[in-house]
Amino acid sequence: MKRLFTAAVVAAAVALPVHSAPLKDSEYFTMHSMGCMLLQECIEDINEVKSISDINSEIPATNYDIVAVEFNSLIGSLNKVGAKVFLADQKYFPVGHRGVYHTVSNNFFLNKAYMNRPGMLMSVMRHEGWHAAQDCMAGTIDNSLIAIILPEDSVPPLYQEIVKSTYRDQPGAIPWEKEAYWAGKTEGMTAKALESCARGTMWTDYEPTPLTRKYLVEKGYLSK
Repeated sequence: MKRLFTAAVVAAAVALPVHSAPLKDSEYFTMHSMGCMLLQECIEDINEVKSISDINSEIPATNYDIVAVEFNSLIGSLNKVGAKVFLADQKYFPVGHRGVYHTVSNNFFLNKAYMNRPGMLMSVMRHEGWHAAQDCMAGTIDNSLIAIILPEDSVPPLYQEIVKSTYRDQPGAIPWEKEAYWAGKTEGMTAKALESCARGTMWTDYEPTPLTRKYLVEKGYLSK
């Protein structure tokens, strides 16, 4: 999902379509249908997830026991900070999109078509959950901004190269996406950040970058 970027924080001020009628068949699998989902104007085949059992009831052929503890921990922390998770039919996503986080509503949506593998489920949960933690780093999850959490050079080179290649047409997204990609591949990394957000200790557990700290001080989130 495209975002507008500044040096320290990113405003997800995307111009999403406004819908006054049900979607036409030709409008599915597009940014148009994703906007309808994010704005919660489309609700058919979109269900809130409150535990791994909700995923399992939608996709009964898969055994999710191996990821249940971490998944439920993520859901618990997300709910504590005011974010909700939904499992949505693939028709609402542009082709290839596995999940999306919406900084305005603080909700994120999982593409059901890709969630039949526990590893993929957790990768998307961690990745989109990290964006929620970035939202928290930018002052509060109740705004429409996100900030990077870690020093850019701390991201392992492998993940930096993968993201640079993936986002070569959106270079401004790379600082935010490369740490989210890292978190998506690392057990417990997103859970730790979201627990910090829920405790209100984000800026002591994670040192804000100089530009983010400057922003937080200017907006009154930090005293210095």
